[in-house]
Amino acid sequence: MNTHSLAFAPLIPWPLLAGLAMAAMALVGLALWRRASGTGWRLLMLGALLGILANPRLLAENRTMLPDVALVVVDETLSQGIGDRRAQTEAALAELTRTLASLPGLEIRVERVGNDPGADRGTLLFTAAERALADIPKRRLAGMVMITDGRVHDVPADLGRSLGAPIHTLLTGRPNERDRRLAPGNAPAFALVGETATIALKIEDQGEKGEALVSVRLDGQPFTTLSMPLNRDATLEVPIRHAGPNIVELEVEPGKGELSLANNRTALSISGVRNHLKVLLISGEPHQGERAWRNLLKSDPAVDLVHFTILRPPEKDDQTPIREMSLISFPVRELFEDKLSEFDLVIFDRYRRRGVLAAAYYRNLARYVRQGGALLAAVGPEFTEPDGIAITDLGEVLPAAPTGRLLNQEFRPALTEAGRRHPVTAGLPGSRPGEPPWGRWMRQIEIGPTKGVPLLSGAEGKPLLVLDRVGEGRVAMVLSDTLWLWARGWEGGGPHGEMNRRLAHWLMKEPDLEEHALSARVESDQLLISHRGATAPVTVTVTAPDGTESALSLVPDSDGVATGRRTVNEPGLWRVSDPDGLVALAAFGAVNPVELARLTASPDALAPVAKATNGAVSWLSQGGVPKPRRIADGSAGAAPGWIGFARRGDYLVDGVHQIPLLPALLVLLAGLGCLMAAWRKERL
Repeated sequence: MNTHSLAFAPLIPWPLLAGLAMAAMALVGLALWRRASGTGWRLLMLGALLGILANPRLLAENRTMLPDVALVVVDETLSQGIGDRRAQTEAALAELTRTLASLPGLEIRVERVGNDPGADRGTLLFTAAERALADIPKRRLAGMVMITDGRVHDVPADLGRSLGAPIHTLLTGRPNERDRRLAPGNAPAFALVGETATIALKIEDQGEKGEALVSVRLDGQPFTTLSMPLNRDATLEVPIRHAGPNIVELEVEPGKGELSLANNRTALSISGVRNHLKVLLISGEPHQGERAWRNLLKSDPAVDLVHFTILRPPEKDDQTPIREMSLISFPVRELFEDKLSEFDLVIFDRYRRRGVLAAAYYRNLARYVRQGGALLAAVGPEFTEPDGIAITDLGEVLPAAPTGRLLNQEFRPALTEAGRRHPVTAGLPGSRPGEPPWGRWMRQIEIGPTKGVPLLSGAEGKPLLVLDRVGEGRVAMVLSDTLWLWARGWEGGGPHGEMNRRLAHWLMKEPDLEEHALSARVESDQLLISHRGATAPVTVTVTAPDGTESALSLVPDSDGVATGRRTVNEPGLWRVSDPDGLVALAAFGAVNPVELARLTASPDALAPVAKATNGAVSWLSQGGVPKPRRIADGSAGAAPGWIGFARRGDYLVDGVHQIPLLPALLVLLAGLGCLMAAWRKERL
C-alpha cells in the first residue's frame, strides 16, 4: 500500500528561515506602501528564494498493514479445577478462537495462566496479559478476553484503561454458588510441653447461621470434635504432648450444597519445647566412671541436674553436731514422693540398696516409668548381688534380670543388627567398615532373657546396651561399669559422649531420636519421604491439599531408612501417613493458598474493568460465548449477544521515496528572471 504526503527539508534552521520570511514581507509591505514599481516581481523573487530554502518534497511511503491482536487469557489456576469449570473453559476457548479466526485482519494470541507455588499471589491475569503483549505495541491490541471464574488478584488501579482496548470476561462456574471454608487464624509456632496452645480459626459460610462440627486430630490420631459458630471468630485449645512437631489437623463438616471440600481442612505444626529437662542422678559406691554421667549432663545447658551420691544409710544418723558433719541425710521423701514426677529422667549409677529407699519408693519409681517417666540403670558387679535393684519392684520395669554371672574379660563393644538401625547407635563414629575400631572394655554383667532391644553386644556376644518401652515410659540398661575407658582414650577410645547424649535424649523422648519416625519435605517440585525403622517396604498414603489420596511404596536401605519421592504440583499442605498412624506434613508453597480462600465464581472484581474499558462480563452458563465482531476504534465495545474488537489500523513502513517539488537551479533562474524584470520595470 502506497501513500503520499508533503514534507519539508529546510536548508537552514526553521527559526532563521522564519526570520527571513518576516524580513521579506516587511520589505514587500514597505514597497507596496510607497507604491514602488516592480514590487510584484520582487515578491515573486523573494518567494522563489524562500521556496528554495524551505526545500519542499513529496514523500511516497510503502506501507504494510499489520493485523490487530486479540488476546485470550485463560485462567488455569487451582480454583478453575472446581466442578466442570475446566470443561467450560476449554469449550469456550475452542468456540472463541474459531469465531475470532473468521474476522479479517485479526491475530489471535492465547495466554494460559497457572499458579506460582513459591509466590502465593493468587490469580495474576493482568500480569500475564502484560507479558503476552510485551513484544507488540499496545496500539495493535484490538481487545482482550479473560476466561476465568472471576477470582483475580492483580486488577490494576487504572482498571485496565492503559491497555487502550475493550476487556471482556467470560465467567466459568455459575451464579449463586455456595462454599464453606475453614480459615485458620493466629497459632503459636512454639509452645511448652505439658501446656496448651491456643489456635484461632473461623468457619466462613456466607449467608448461613448456626454452628458446624470441627474434627481435630493430634499427630494423626482423633482428639476431639467441637461445635463452632459460623462466620464468627473462635479459638481452640490443644495440648502439647511432646517435644518436636505436634501436628494439629482441623476439618469442618461439609456445608449445604457446598461447591468443594478443598478448603474445609487445614493443618499446622506447633513445635513443643521443654522449658528445662530435669534429671535426677543417684550414684552408689565411688568408681572410676562415676563422673561420666555427671559431666555429660552438666555440659548440656538445657538440663537441670540434681545429683546425689549415697554413702551412708539413714541409720547412721548418729547425732553428730551439724558443724562437724561432712555428709547429709538423703532427702528421700521429697525426691521419691513429692517431686518424682517433675523429673524427666532418673539415673541409677552403680546403685545398691543401702536401706535408704523403702520398698514403697521402688514401687513409686516403677509407677513413674509406666506413666511416662524415663529410667537409666548403669550397673556393675553390685547388680548381681542380693542388694541389687533387680530384686526390688523396680525390677518389674527393667528389660532383664541378672543371671549372677560376672564376665571379667576384655571385649570390644559391637553394634547388633538392631543397633545399626536404631538412631541411638546408628552411624556412631567407628561403627562403619574402614573406621578405627573402638577400644576394649574390661567387665560385663550377664543377663537372662531380655524384653528389650539390645543395641550393643559385648563379651561372648551378650547384650551390653538394652533399651525398652514400659507403658508410656522408657528404660535403658548399660551392663558394664567400664564405659569410662572410652572417655580416657583407652586403645583409641570410643564415641562415649555422642552415644551417652543420644541415649539420655532418647529416654527423654527427643523426637529426632525416635526409632520409628516419618518425615516429609519438599525440594523443588519433589516430595521427599523418609520412614525410619523399616525392615521391609512400607506403603504410605499421600494426601494432596485438595483431599485426593494416593499410595506410595518406600524402599528401605541397609540402615533401616525407607525413602521415596513423588512430584507435587499443587500448592498447600501435603500429608503423609503410614499404617501405624505416623503422620508427617510438608508445605509446597503456601500452607493456605490465596487461590483457595474463595472458590465461588464472582463478577465483582472484573465488572469495574469491563465498565472502564467498554467491555462486557458474561456467564458461560447463561448464554455461552458471545459473538465477536469488529468495531470502530473508540466506539461501544459490547452489547447483549456480542463483544467487540477495535480496528486499530497499525502499519509498518517498508520504504520511503522523496521527490523534490522545487528544483533549485530552475527556481533560482526564475528568481533571477523576476529580479531582472523588476529592474527593467523600474527603468521604464
